[in-house]
Amino acid sequence: MNALIPRPRSHPAPGAVHVPGWLSLDEQRELVTACRAWARGPVPMRHTRLPRGGVMSVQTMCLGWHWRPYAYSRIAHDVNGARVAEFPDVLRELGRRALADAYEDEAAGAAYAPDTVLINHYGEGATMGMHQDKDEKSSAPVVSLSIGDTCVFRFGNTETRGKPYTDVELASGDLFVFGGPARFAYHGVPKVRPGTGDPATGLAAGRLNLTLRVTGLTD
Repeated sequence: MNALIPRPRSHPAPGAVHVPGWLSLDEQRELVTACRAWARGPVPMRHTRLPRGGVMSVQTMCLGWHWRPYAYSRIAHDVNGARVAEFPDVLRELGRRALADAYEDEAAGAAYAPDTVLINHYGEGATMGMHQDKDEKSSAPVVSLSIGDTCVFRFGNTETRGKPYTDVELASGDLFVFGGPARFAYHGVPKVRPGTGDPATGLAAGRLNLTLRVTGLTD
């Protein structure tokens, strides 16, 4: 079996950094196992219904704060009325390490204080339209981790859902961070490539995406 050729990090836009292969296989397996436990609730993974009646093709769950279009709360009034689970310390530390490595700035990593994670599962045919992450009251960077099937991640500009944008292939274990002038860039997932993930991660099919964020909210 031929060894994989390391992929270099890239900077699709100022403030945006792609670090391929950042998560080890063991870390990916641990996150898959944890996500399965988190998905059982108290607020379970589900297909989120949009205000105009549409249903997202991805399945979503949250920890720390519950997200619904287009607001955060501690109580999942739109799901089952339960209080969302606490944000795990393990993800807080992972987010700090990720930010420090992506920006090559230990101080920035130490100061990063994510308090929520949105976890999306992309099953067969699931996509994500172009959107901005703008429901947070903080402009701190978003840390995104990918496990499973490779996707086409479309990273655009801050003014429009259309061009200019850059398509980035996010494979299992990849890290993508966007902050600073890229924090409110439109982005989406127009395609997931089935069968490209490694079953050794514990994810036999589909893609998991964990996005760590700072809400800027208080109880």
